[in-house]
Amino acid sequence: MGKLLISLLGLLVLAMLAGLTGWLWLNAQFTASGPSSADGLPRRVVVEKGDGVQAIALALENAGVIADASQFRLILRAREVLGDARFLKAGEYLIDSGASMQNVVDELTAGASVQYVVVIPEGLSSVQILQLLGEEEWNTTEGAFRPTDAMIEAQRVAYNALPEEQRQKPFRVRWGLTYRLTGEAPAEVPEGSLLPGDYAVSRGDTIASVIARMRDAQAALLNELWDMRSPDSPVKTREEAVILASVVEKESGNADEQPTVAGLYLNRLKQGMRLQADATIVYGITRGRPIGREILRSEIETANAWNTYAMDGLPRTPICHPGRGAIAAVLNPAPTKALFMMADGSGGHSFAETNAEHERNREAYWRLRRSNEAAGVDTPAVRQ
Repeated sequence: MGKLLISLLGLLVLAMLAGLTGWLWLNAQFTASGPSSADGLPRRVVVEKGDGVQAIALALENAGVIADASQFRLILRAREVLGDARFLKAGEYLIDSGASMQNVVDELTAGASVQYVVVIPEGLSSVQILQLLGEEEWNTTEGAFRPTDAMIEAQRVAYNALPEEQRQKPFRVRWGLTYRLTGEAPAEVPEGSLLPGDYAVSRGDTIASVIARMRDAQAALLNELWDMRSPDSPVKTREEAVILASVVEKESGNADEQPTVAGLYLNRLKQGMRLQADATIVYGITRGRPIGREILRSEIETANAWNTYAMDGLPRTPICHPGRGAIAAVLNPAPTKALFMMADGSGGHSFAETNAEHERNREAYWRLRRSNEAAGVDTPAVRQ
């Protein structure tokens, strides 16, 4: 009986040693460095909603992140039995070259999906924003995919070689990893209802979801700034503030001078003068699309709901989506007596209190423009 007990104890000890050895080996595999990528860059792995451990393990193996999907599943199961259960979340991940299985599991447990940045400039119309959201591929924020200077130059050369009709959008550098928003665009986006800016998105985000965030951001900004508005501002409602801010935004993209531009237009409103903003003529013609040519004299004189050369007061609706700076400028304009402004040839404006001073500024601009044209130099334009 004693020999049997000793034998059983021996077998138990051997089993425990074997189990311990197996656990130590599995743990060593779990914490050891994984396969390295040929280019040293992170590997992209997509975990879809509803994917189980088997599907996730195969996706990791196919991407070269782990060497053996079966081993990965075995290790996860063993750790689960010992109380270290992990819930791997859906998302898009960039796994570093040589990452251990522990690093991989930690990242998929945290669920920190790859981020991209949607960039909407100030002063675009609804038509332009919807086109941008539907067509653009947005760059990742992951610095490892930033292109080299040589790659950027090659992209620029390729862009410049495109036919002119394909170069309507400004040149934008493409990184090594980009994302295009999915889903249908809303049927209608009221002009001026969105706040331009940078918005972080991840795989699966839609055009509609970004539009909703921009709309919420606009409402939050108006709530923030409205109660801090100057008592001298003649705008009576948030809607009027956005309409005037849209005019300021289109007439000047210069953040430093926007408060002065706002003050000028508010002076005009107080004195019963017409705003006479060129951008309102363009909007009345194109409804938010670029005009691509000079404004005609007949168009200046044509009355509609937006042309502030042919109507008193504000346009019927905003003419673009203004940014924070333009809205803040309208609600807290710079103290100025200016009633006129003229392009100064450097991308900004010269301001004047009298028509005589304004005419001198106009003559100075055209002298500079003619001189630049004779020298073959472009004269910087103001936003239209």
